[in-house]
Amino acid sequence: MKTWMRRTGAGLSLAGALAAGTPPVWSQPMGLPSLGAASSAELSPAVERTLGQAIMEQGRQDPTYISDLDINQYLTTLGQRLAEHAPQALAQEVTVFAVRDPSINAFALPGGYIGIHSGLVVGAQSESELAGVLAHEIGHVMQRHIARGITQQSQGTGIMVASLIGALLAALAGQGDLAMGVATFGQAAAIDRQLGFSRGAEQEADRAGLQMMRQAGFDPQGMVAMFRRLMNAARLNEGTGGGYASTHPLSIQRLSDIENRIEGQPAAAATPDPEFWFVRAHLALIQARDHADRQRLQQTLRTEARDLRGARQAAALYGLASLHRTEGDLAGARAQLAQAQSVQPAPQLDMLAIKLAEAQGPAAAVEVSAAAWKRWPGSQGVAEGRARALQQAGQDEAAAAFLQAAARQWPDTPDFQKLLAASLQRLGREVEAHEAMASYFEQTGALPTAVEHLQQARSLSKDFYAQSRLDMRIRALRERLDTQRALLEPFRKQ
Repeated sequence: MKTWMRRTGAGLSLAGALAAGTPPVWSQPMGLPSLGAASSAELSPAVERTLGQAIMEQGRQDPTYISDLDINQYLTTLGQRLAEHAPQALAQEVTVFAVRDPSINAFALPGGYIGIHSGLVVGAQSESELAGVLAHEIGHVMQRHIARGITQQSQGTGIMVASLIGALLAALAGQGDLAMGVATFGQAAAIDRQLGFSRGAEQEADRAGLQMMRQAGFDPQGMVAMFRRLMNAARLNEGTGGGYASTHPLSIQRLSDIENRIEGQPAAAATPDPEFWFVRAHLALIQARDHADRQRLQQTLRTEARDLRGARQAAALYGLASLHRTEGDLAGARAQLAQAQSVQPAPQLDMLAIKLAEAQGPAAAVEVSAAAWKRWPGSQGVAEGRARALQQAGQDEAAAAFLQAAARQWPDTPDFQKLLAASLQRLGREVEAHEAMASYFEQTGALPTAVEHLQQARSLSKDFYAQSRLDMRIRALRERLDTQRALLEPFRKQ
């Protein structure tokens, strides 16, 4: 987690400030007396969400953040499916995103945000293994371990939180850049190296995760299998640091506790989502950064395409088709894609078909995307492919109408607002374009920037009713800013 947060230096120093030191600063300290209901000393859910949104606002700019709608939709859907079966209600809605990093790791941020390293998905040998780690992270969210850790009154943490809150307050007031507000502090803060999830906290998250897995239809043996693999990897890489075992200490006692809770229970009738294999293949492609990586991946995919059947074979063929496209071999890509489609349909195959059709011209891409959207009306990745095909064909009126519908279908997915703004801009609908960008920045947590776009829209509009609507939105956002400032102010260092 801290690797992802630090990669862009000062540009991500807000998140880096939280991540400084060996363990994450939001982890539960060793020896925390109880794991029950949240105490009055903790951050409120509203403050916690504000912190999480601020971190994500910066994190989305990191080059390792994977801004792929299909991948993040799959991960978030999986997370929310598990969270529906949490032993107790969550104070935060779970949002899961992917980070390009080959290490097997995952991490929870304030506000219900959970990051999954690409290496974790690629290394998982079943969807239940991935679900086991994700359910464990949701267990931490459920128990509010992150919020509890942030507000522990150690000297390092107190300074850390106060400095972060101060930077947030300055940003909410429109005073300078949020990241630069904590740039120097991220290097100077002294963080207690003993601050980490306690043994009791880890066990609580394991037990909650097991319950979620079983009730959501996953095989709890997946958690056992993944933890065994992680323990073996930790032993092989002893002393190198990093990885899941360093931030979530694994032990024989934890593994035994999980095995004892599973023993004697009937085997789960797991019904895995075939999309897992396609998302796994896609993340393996994203991880392959150079020619040698791609050569190794190609060999693996060829073996899987030859030896496996069903969704796994189709996913391997999808990976091979994608590699051929990357190398400019469009004929080879189409051949592999056709073979994959004959094995098992999947939205990821139609997304690739849209990209391959682009080489034949905009009209071909529009036609292929129309058929894909008809087959997969619940896929954000297909919706994005359809919108881009319309835009590249110069059909911005149709693209704008389509994106407005997509934004209504997925009101919490800001990417559609950004695409919509581009079409509206080309159509000369400046006021609406600024409104769409305001919605984009509002959804990504950049409220001051959202207000600026609404003010620009207000200045461009000559329509009384439109001006009144914009005034209402500006006023509502300013009230939200005031509320956030009021929530954060008590945590400012005196």
